Amino acid sequence: MNRLVLIGLFPLALAGPAMAQTMDHSAMPGMTMPATPAAKPAKPEAAAHQHHARPATTTAPKPTTPAAGEADPHAGHDMPTGTPMDHSAMPGMEMGAPAAAGTTIGDLEVPTGPPPAAPSDHAADRVFSPAAMAAARGQLRREHGGLSSSMVMANIVEWAPQSGKDSYRWEGEAWFGGDIHRLVLKTEGEGVVGEGVDQAELQALYSRAVGPYFNLQAGVRHDFKPHPTRTYATVGFEGLAPYWFEVSGAAFLSDRGDLSGRLEGSYDQRITQRLILQPRAEFNLAASNDAATGMGSGLSNAELGLRLRYEIRREFAPYIGVTYDRKFGKTADYSRAAGEDVEDARLVFGLRAWF
Repeated sequence: MNRLVLIGLFPLALAGPAMAQTMDHSAMPGMTMPATPAAKPAKPEAAAHQHHARPATTTAPKPTTPAAGEADPHAGHDMPTGTPMDHSAMPGMEMGAPAAAGTTIGDLEVPTGPPPAAPSDHAADRVFSPAAMAAARGQLRREHGGLSSSMVMANIVEWAPQSGKDSYRWEGEAWFGGDIHRLVLKTEGEGVVGEGVDQAELQALYSRAVGPYFNLQAGVRHDFKPHPTRTYATVGFEGLAPYWFEVSGAAFLSDRGDLSGRLEGSYDQRITQRLILQPRAEFNLAASNDAATGMGSGLSNAELGLRLRYEIRREFAPYIGVTYDRKFGKTADYSRAAGEDVEDARLVFGLRAWF
């Protein structure tokens, strides 16, 4: 019986040294301890029994305390728990350094200084002659912003049916030039079918852009009808006002010293992509009376129109509309004396085209 007990206790006696392991407190945060002598290597028998007593695991090995006389690779990193790290001492983490000059938009820093100078060393200059390179750069400028173009627009070409006195009217312009400088021709007039032209004028203007939306214009205007004819020095403007109103205005000084002016405005209200309603207004003013031409001082006449056009193509749009014309002041008196109507309302059919 005693022999059986001793045989049962014998494996436990051999496994005891392997199981009785001490805990290494030096690897715990805040538990830095003095270095201890290196541990003695385990006996081969104990290592073999340990292999059979405890299965192998895949856990990462624990850091060990360096032996006496060896430098601690982790020295300087052992600190009490809860101690904040000083990032300013780390390379590249100087928190007090001033930020670079510029404007920050999100994570992108946009410089605010002057732009870099344009490069002056062109590799092609080493191969081609200066004359060839000058011609090539000139062609490049013309094709990217310096190109000349032209346009002809018939803004109003309409016919107004009336009992026995069908009338017609036109208004249009043509221009040639670039983005900044242009030569502009404007014309407008009206007449009665079978009776000829009642009013006709032509303007030749120099136009210069003074912004993205407005041009200043100066030139000459000549009235072919009514008689006697008049020639005017002209200064004006045209452009696109806020909310997409097309506006224009001009002052005219005649060869007889008479000063007059004109204001026009229109707006394209898109009902669909092709159906467009256009209200339009025109006002003519004069600083003095001119009985020969039937122009009175002050507001001489005003015209209001409403036209609905359908753009078969952007360049070709027939329309239908109504117009109302009213004369005021001394101009109305001149019209009454000549047996003409002071006000007139018409149904008009017309065409708006450009190319």
